[in-house]
Amino acid sequence: MPSVAEAGWAWVVRRPGPMATAPLRYVRRPMPEPGPDDLLLRVRACGVCRTDLHLAEGDLPPRMALCTPGHEVVGEVVATGPDVRDFRAGDRVGAAWLAGTCGCCRFCRAGRENLCPGSRYTGWDIHGGFADHVLVDARFAYRLPAGWSDEDAAPLLCAGIIGYRALQRAELPSGGRLGVYGFGASAHLTAQLAMARGAEVHVVTRSPGAQRLALELGAASAGPDAPPKALDAAILFAPAGSLVPAALAALDRGGTLAIAGIHLSAIPPLDYDRHLFQDRTVRSVTANTREDGRAFLSEAARLRPTVRTKRYPMRWADEALADLAAGRITGVGVLIT
Repeated sequence: MPSVAEAGWAWVVRRPGPMATAPLRYVRRPMPEPGPDDLLLRVRACGVCRTDLHLAEGDLPPRMALCTPGHEVVGEVVATGPDVRDFRAGDRVGAAWLAGTCGCCRFCRAGRENLCPGSRYTGWDIHGGFADHVLVDARFAYRLPAGWSDEDAAPLLCAGIIGYRALQRAELPSGGRLGVYGFGASAHLTAQLAMARGAEVHVVTRSPGAQRLALELGAASAGPDAPPKALDAAILFAPAGSLVPAALAALDRGGTLAIAGIHLSAIPPLDYDRHLFQDRTVRSVTANTREDGRAFLSEAARLRPTVRTKRYPMRWADEALADLAAGRITGVGVLIT
């Protein structure tokens, strides 16, 4: 069992603010010791998610002092708590956004643990994967599909899982037309999932690089303007509330808009006839369940979507978040130890 006297490196949010103000600090921290149900992981890779940026810049109020971001963690088990039975030292496992629930509230009992009032989240309520080591509750850890590199597997654990849930929430009919607003980490995986299910995907993004990637991956159209056809469903990945009216207006009768982000800027006033009438629906996406995670990883293992990554050493996490804030990452940034 590692001693608490040992120490490792970790990034912490020192003072939330714009990336130009250097809100993160790279510090030495005592090695965590696993509790009864915990795994101690040596981090091998960690994806860089926009939620990490929201935490660093203060869009998400911090829930603990000097919190370490990161919730797309691929790691190797180096120690286990005494009650852990399903994992052993040397196993490669994944840690995702949902870190724990109460297990007994009406939402947990109904299979809707993402709505648990006592839910906890990696890199927000507990320290995350922008570090040498991280503690993970074994009951919320994932076995990863074989054949994936650490770099490619990391984005599956949030960008992939939350995109999967957003696609489910959008209720896209078989063979339908899907609009994707914003085309970053989650969107480029979700679009491939939708296309593999037979959907026609139209991408709305201002980024020329993201437009090219969308078309390379098989999107029917990609550009800054409204899709050329009425949509059966849409997913808003960009954290811009100003896009909600346009996304709703692009829906056909009975269409659904799913808003995938944890943070969204203010939504402008909606016009009932133009944006909501004819049975149009708007839905939020709140975290995910473990069943979402298992279902997505199983589907990803079968479909093998392309994961477009930009690699950074772990010690460059602040640069990776600055690049994300400035729109300099096409696909998803991944920190490598």
